[in-house]
Amino acid sequence: MELSLAGALGFGAAFLLSYFVFVRTTGGQAAENGVVRSAQSGLSSTSDWAIPLRDGDKIAVLCAAAVLLMVIALLRRRFALAAAGSAVLGGSLLVAHVLKMYVFDRPPLTGGGSVATHNSFPSGHVTAAMAIVLAIALVVPQRARPFVLVPGALGVAWVASATIALGWHRLSDTIGGGFLVATICCLVAAALHASNRERGERAGRVPVIAALILPSVLVGALYAVSRTATSDNAQLVGAVILAAASGLLVVLLTYWVLPKSV
Repeated sequence: MELSLAGALGFGAAFLLSYFVFVRTTGGQAAENGVVRSAQSGLSSTSDWAIPLRDGDKIAVLCAAAVLLMVIALLRRRFALAAAGSAVLGGSLLVAHVLKMYVFDRPPLTGGGSVATHNSFPSGHVTAAMAIVLAIALVVPQRARPFVLVPGALGVAWVASATIALGWHRLSDTIGGGFLVATICCLVAAALHASNRERGERAGRVPVIAALILPSVLVGALYAVSRTATSDNAQLVGAVILAAASGLLVVLLTYWVLPKSV
């Protein structure tokens, strides 16, 4: 099995697991309710760093990213890459919106009081940030990917943490957005690679198994750590840190499984 396809399966499984573990169980909701209460009640006094996300123009950033994708692909004379990058960017946003608005819900399992009970999984902002980074990484030459993914991973980590600090999202929403985009990116990369003549880039058994299970292991670790918080403010601080760390890890895992010949 190609590593990118194994990555798509692993990220997709982790996406579903994060939804069912955090959103559809009493324990998962209890672990995250304090995050929203603390952020929205102003218990966190150090969230000024997140204000640029609140005041930024998301549409303008997405449009600029779409134009950049086209320019890079056309300069490389790789029209298939233009389609692939657009599929990652536009497809991720579309799928995230449909799932959040029409498929997933958040059942009232804990009677969370003043905590928002509408479904916010997956995060649109994190989906957008991750889609921009991975789409651009897919269309640039392989040797240039680290120069996109390293600062991009930091940007995704900041967006994920900021959405929590602003009271917009829970930890599960941010990791869900990241996993969703990683799944779509790996599927697009696998299809792009299969359409090329350079086939046969198959990974060994150990890397394939790792790509299949590591994302779900990350979900389990995040759930276990988030359950250890003893107060609302501790839940908020923990979620901000875990969101940043998981954003970085998902970007790095995606880089690892992407085909080198695309």
